[in-house]
Amino acid sequence: MNKRIFFDKTLVKFLLVGVCNTLVGSAVMFALYNFGGMSYWIASAANYIVGGAVSFFLNKYFTFQARGWSWKQVARFALNLAICYLLAYGMAKPLVELLFTSQPIRVQENAAMLAGICLYTVLNYFGQRWFAFKGDAT
Repeated sequence: MNKRIFFDKTLVKFLLVGVCNTLVGSAVMFALYNFGGMSYWIASAANYIVGGAVSFFLNKYFTFQARGWSWKQVARFALNLAICYLLAYGMAKPLVELLFTSQPIRVQENAAMLAGICLYTVLNYFGQRWFAFKGDAT
């Protein structure tokens, strides 16, 4: 299999955009959870609501250079984010709870949010590349 299918300049650009989104979104998520009294699901969802709009524009024009505009593309992007979010955080929480059973719930859920970030990043890259912006690059 050709390595360029998985590793090319879009991956580097995606990761640069992701660093910005992750810093901002994670700050919101951990602040809402640890200081705002929000639940695991609300705090982690806020992370992706905050970063979603910025991610859309930066990845659309900078990472994947998709120049066209359509509501279908916006819908594919939003669907990709929702699926990646549900998969990543849905898998992270039970896995971390299993691994950290002796830890307090706060430790478990903070660790699950960190694990969710990692899973989400991998899923989201491939979802944006092969679904959200597929065929739209110039």
